[in-house]
Amino acid sequence: MTSPFVLTPSAARDLDEILEYVLEHSGADRARHVHERLYEGFSKIAAQSGIGHVREDLADASLRVWPVFSYLIIYLPNTKPVQVIRVIHGARDLRRVLERDQ
Repeated sequence: MTSPFVLTPSAARDLDEILEYVLEHSGADRARHVHERLYEGFSKIAAQSGIGHVREDLADASLRVWPVFSYLIIYLPNTKPVQVIRVIHGARDLRRVLERDQ
């Protein structure tokens, strides 16, 4: 069975870094909880593609942003499977992070 979403290499790296940070600073239970909620977010955007905010200040209108805790799932809603571009903490300079990806 094919997954309804796919993580780009950058998004997979983001997820690994987030979980490693949470594990180190808050423990295994919290890291597991964050992991579960992020994957619920990935599944939700795949099931309801187009939900979230358009952030034209960051990128063109083809990208959507969906929050989970303090993290932002940045994804392309018009792809099958839905393509998760990045998973970034909302306090980071999102414009700079996205510009580096291009």
